[in-house]
Amino acid sequence: MQPDRSFDWHEPGLTIGQVAHRSGIAASAIRFYEAQGLISSDRTAGNQRRYHSDVMCRLAMIEACQRVGLTLAEVGRALAALPPGHAPTRQDWDTLAERLRTEAQSRIDQLSQVLHELAPAP
Repeated sequence: MQPDRSFDWHEPGLTIGQVAHRSGIAASAIRFYEAQGLISSDRTAGNQRRYHSDVMCRLAMIEACQRVGLTLAEVGRALAALPPGHAPTRQDWDTLAERLRTEAQSRIDQLSQVLHELAPAP
């Protein structure tokens, strides 16, 4: 599913279907992330989920962290620094981006070392 980018990312009270459609992430994955404490929602009187205005940004951060190879526990620690229910600021994004760059470079260095060790001796 292609994400729908033609909307206000900070619109409050999104249903799980709206979040899934707008993010391109399956509803089951969104429920899983919520169960893991990575995102949160409120419940209506009819027990339906309504996601906070920050959910779209948090999902984008989760995807960025996973592309670098962070575990969900590491993603959770990265997101724990954000204030709940508020969209991440530019500084929050910059801090996360720096962490991801550092982590990616570390993994590249580790893989390069493994490749070096696997190379046939001259």
